[in-house]
Formats: sequence, C-alpha cells, structure tokens
Amino acid sequence: MKIINLREYYPFYSTDVFLEVSDEVASFLEDEKRRQINYKQYIRDNRAFYSLDCGDGIEAEVVCKPEQPDEAMERREREDLLETALASLPEIQRRRLYAHVVLQKSKREIAESENVSSASVGESIRRGIANLKKILKEFF
Repeated sequence: MKIINLREYYPFYSTDVFLEVSDEVASFLEDEKRRQINYKQYIRDNRAFYSLDCGDGIEAEVVCKPEQPDEAMERREREDLLETALASLPEIQRRRLYAHVVLQKSKREIAESENVSSASVGESIRRGIANLKKILKEFF
C-alpha cells in the first residue's frame, strides 16, 4: 500500500488530502500523470510557428483561394442580373427593399423615416421580394 496526495492528481483539491491506495492504483496514477506531461510537451514542441488567429493574413491565404476568371464572370453576371431586376421594381418597393436588405434597417425605422405605417413597409417589402422572384425566375 502506498500513501498519495490527491491534490497532486486532482486540481479541484485545494488542500492536501492523503489517501492510502494499492500499489497498482498508485502506479496507474503516476503513469497517467507522466502521460499527460508528455502530451503537453508534445503539443508545445509540435505547434506551428505561426498562429492562424494572429491576423496577419495567413488564415485567409490558407482558407480563401483566389477567385478564378470564370467565377468572376459568373459573379458579375449575377450582379448585373440583380441590378436589372431591382431597377425594374417600382421606386417605393426598390427603396424599401434596399433599405431593409442591404442597409439592414428594420421595418419600423424605414416607416419612421418615410412617415408611413410599419405594416405598409412590410407589405411593400413582401411584394418587392415576390416581384424579384418572378423576374429572376425567368432567367433560371
């Protein structure tokens, strides 16, 4: 039998607590403590030289690949199509939809700036989205 201090093995013990355990249990606890120390050393030794979270652009280079020419062309075509669809909406719907979606204003904020009811702004936005769906459905 061996006497161990539980404070050495369990961090939540704030004071020394001595306990008599069998030799097998004491050996297991010692091996596990040694294994944890070795693992911490392994992690420390094999860490990368640069952290991806340090904000120097390494993460963006690793995660984000540069846009390919065909992808750029497709993106520009979609933007043009969306601009055309938005231009075909009535002025009020376009203005309210732009304020709500792009500028992320609430319906109440839009209503207060135009001196109208919040319900009419919501209805106008709903109709604008429905009209956009109709227009864009023709192209897809």
